[in-house]
Order: sequence, then structure tokens, then C-alpha cells
Amino acid sequence: METSTPLIMENTSDKNTATFTHLSTLTQYFIPFGNYIFPILIWTSYKDKSEFVDHHGKQTLNFQLSLLLYTLILALIAIPIFITVFLQNLPMEAVFNDEDFVIRNFDFQGNSGLLSIGATAVVLFGVLKFVEFFLIIYASIKTSNGELYKYPLTIPFIK
Repeated sequence: METSTPLIMENTSDKNTATFTHLSTLTQYFIPFGNYIFPILIWTSYKDKSEFVDHHGKQTLNFQLSLLLYTLILALIAIPIFITVFLQNLPMEAVFNDEDFVIRNFDFQGNSGLLSIGATAVVLFGVLKFVEFFLIIYASIKTSNGELYKYPLTIPFIK
């Protein structure tokens, strides 16, 4: 699944820069597109100075681009399904009764297959984001130890 090989004598500065390249992708939780902007800035600044940083910068960006592709595919599955099911069930009637909220005229039975596929895509997206977080931390630890790390299920967009 994952391949990591020890690297011969990388200096601490290169290890720290490469580690920070991985960790910079976590800025996506605070800054939109931070998971692309910051790794690109770090990688382009140091790629000619260190093969170690160059390797990890490419791995980081390839992983983030792969996740973007997987997310787009899941969205292209889930969003049309939910829109189709919603539009097929118009007119819906929403009623507020004594602190109860009731939706009438919505046919879950006839759409259970489509809704299952859409829900599966949403769950897969959640799993993808969960796994992404821990893989970034794992890659950062491996990198700080001076090892070359390659993310699993990553498409090599940048070679």
C-alpha cells in the first residue's frame, strides 16, 4: 500500500521543509485552496535546492490533486441523484404541527436505490477526508524521519 525507503543523510532543514510541505495542506481547513497554494509555494521555492523536498512536494501535490479528482467524481454521482430525487417528488408538502416537522408526498420507497447510491457517495467523501487527514500526519512523520514517502492511491500528475 505505502512505500517508504530511507534516504541517505538529508539535512534537518530539508527534512523540516519537506515535512512542512505535507503539513501545509492542512490549511484547507482554515483557508480555501490552502491545500494547493501553500504546498505549491514551498515546493517551487525549494525544489531546485533539494531532491528530498522536490520528491515530497510532488507527492503532496499529486495526493491533493488525486483527492480533488476523487471528490469531483463523488460529487458528480451524488449531486445529480439528490436533485433528481427531489425534483421527482415535487410537489412536496411541509407541515409544522405543534413542534413537529412533517414532509408529506415524498416517496422514499421508489427512490431508495438512487438515494442509497447518493448516500454512499457522501459517506465515501467523508471517509476520504478522514483518511486524508491521517495520511498527511503519517507522511509528515515519515518525512521528518528522513524517509521518502509515497501516498497510496495517488495519480502521478506531476512527475
